[in-house]
Amino acid sequence: MQLSKNENRKHRKIRIRKKISGTAERPRLVVFRSNAHIYAQIIDDTCGKSLAQASTLILAKAEAGLHCNKDGATRVGKEIARLAKEKNITKVVFDRNGYLYHGRVKAVADGAREAGLEF
Repeated sequence: MQLSKNENRKHRKIRIRKKISGTAERPRLVVFRSNAHIYAQIIDDTCGKSLAQASTLILAKAEAGLHCNKDGATRVGKEIARLAKEKNITKVVFDRNGYLYHGRVKAVADGAREAGLEF
């Protein structure tokens, strides 16, 4: 039986989440990629709360001409890092959510590193 791309990603996601967990000291930075937008959020898994979130959907309302490409993903990474610094979060664990560390997912990580987050 052939699995779809998304089903394969979900299997990878489960395998990754067995090893990665966010704490209060080092919350988890999760990336979700859709065809239209890219989303990032910082989660504390011990209490199950989302501490900060950013996406091209939110940023496109403020900035005209922002698309879901590498530049938009880098901008999301910088925005999530800015929001994290406001809440005194400097270190995170990166969760690629089953996606390959390439393209837009890598651009989010690079943007967050540029803005000062450590992983």
